[in-house]
Amino acid sequence: MKYRLMAAIAGLLIAFPLGLSQIPTAEAQQVKQIRWATSAVGSAGHRAKVALMAMLNREMPDYSITVLPTPGALATVRGYATNQFDGYYGADIAFRELATDSGRFRGFSAQMQREPVQSFWAYTMEVGLGVRAADRERYSGWGDLRGRPVFSGPAPWDVRAQLERAMETLEVGHRYVELDLGLAASSLAERNIDAFIIYSTGESNPAPWVNEAMTATDVAALNPSEAEIAKLRAAGLDVVEVDGSVFRNARVDKVVLVPFFYGFHVGLEVPEEDVYRKLMTIEANAAELAQSDSAFRQIAADMVGIQRRGVAASVDSVKVHPGLARYLREKGAWDDAWNDRIASR
Repeated sequence: MKYRLMAAIAGLLIAFPLGLSQIPTAEAQQVKQIRWATSAVGSAGHRAKVALMAMLNREMPDYSITVLPTPGALATVRGYATNQFDGYYGADIAFRELATDSGRFRGFSAQMQREPVQSFWAYTMEVGLGVRAADRERYSGWGDLRGRPVFSGPAPWDVRAQLERAMETLEVGHRYVELDLGLAASSLAERNIDAFIIYSTGESNPAPWVNEAMTATDVAALNPSEAEIAKLRAAGLDVVEVDGSVFRNARVDKVVLVPFFYGFHVGLEVPEEDVYRKLMTIEANAAELAQSDSAFRQIAADMVGIQRRGVAASVDSVKVHPGLARYLREKGAWDDAWNDRIASR
């Protein structure tokens, strides 16, 4: 009898925790899942999103973020708009094309089920041009590439879209040549192209393939002329100077590049309070993020400034999440001219 009683008690002790594990707690039911799409594994966007996810999952336990790699940032914006993802990796140049039904988004508006909004700007990417070092003195600016063969980047990439936008602004009617990234250096050396795109992230990190190409052959950065810089700025395009030492063999003290903004965004499905809290959490942990990935150095140095600049660059194309608007208002960085661009359901 004694042994039967002990066995029954033991059975209850085993069954009871098993039964509890099958009953979802109120806390577990309140955790919100975010399927956050970014670019391909190995890309700057994927690396940065993984670092951001790790911090947010730790600091905001009421959310559970899963990173979903895709072929590229463009696919994430399309995927969000068609209800495939909850978060996306969006650039201001992509939002501009989406808003104007042009470029890579031409005809896409008919497929949209919801509109993206902007909610967090993570860093800039900056685009420019490299030419054969032996020919560098022949060029006075980008305009001298008119009619010449240029690899401005892979066709679907945002960096190419931004460089093409800048060159179009300057009326540089070049001939686009599409290449595999690994062929850029040899194509330049063999004179199959006269220039190729060079670019960096956060004004400090060139794409690995760009540095490899600049090491494999003699390349020099080609800066736009002073008149071209003025024309770009007059058209609303920002221009920055990056230290020449950032690139291998740039052969100039300062490389003049045209930046655009990348962000990890969510839509109105995430409430204002939660987006505001997310931004405050990112600000509080920006130094840690910068240690995890140097792309976040810009927000570690000036989180508010990057958000304001990102909004200014894209506000005409995409509305602002009310959580981001609240954050900028509290920081004294909101422009009242943007009031009618705050998104609402």
